[in-house]
Amino acid sequence: MKITLFGATGQLGSECLQQAVAAGHELTILVRSAKKISAELRSKVCVVEGDALCPEDVWRVIAADTDAVLFAIGVDKHSPPDLCTDVTRIILDALRGDCGARFIWCGGGSTFVEQDVIGFGAKFVRKFAETFMSLRHIDKEHQYLLLKSYPDIPHIGVRPLQMTQGPMRGDYRLGFDRFNGFSRISFADCAHAMLAMLENDRWLHRAPIVQY
Repeated sequence: MKITLFGATGQLGSECLQQAVAAGHELTILVRSAKKISAELRSKVCVVEGDALCPEDVWRVIAADTDAVLFAIGVDKHSPPDLCTDVTRIILDALRGDCGARFIWCGGGSTFVEQDVIGFGAKFVRKFAETFMSLRHIDKEHQYLLLKSYPDIPHIGVRPLQMTQGPMRGDYRLGFDRFNGFSRISFADCAHAMLAMLENDRWLHRAPIVQY
């Protein structure tokens, strides 16, 4: 498949990048600096330097024959407010043309959706995120609301809780089961779940929790 990846230099994005290349997909990535990608990977993908907050740069990496866009941009304390939301809006507007690609995104477990089973553990996760990770929490909330306003775009999301380093197991739960502050998933398995959605419509227009 022909895939455009955003966030390729982050912990989750680098896993998406490596797994997509290993699976034989044709990848285009938008990065601020190509030097952050190893020479070996640069020889296997199309690397475009630019800014995901610049519509012209985003449109350059989403061709008419793109099959899917993977969104793995992370948020830290230095990120501008609503980074993910603003980039997502630019991408979705690009996809509203003749492209027809699906949008596969990574959200956050502190964003509740209609299908969730909300228990004490989930409420703790949300309160913790609101208090100590408010920049990320608010951004992911806004991103989810934005996606709901684009029903014409085929989008699928995953919502991880704690993401950790570790090998890809390929064995995890994906759905709307109960979750709490101890729920976790590796970056590798979160990426695996996202790539599995390339040709699977089960979760279309939904965003299940991914956890062990």
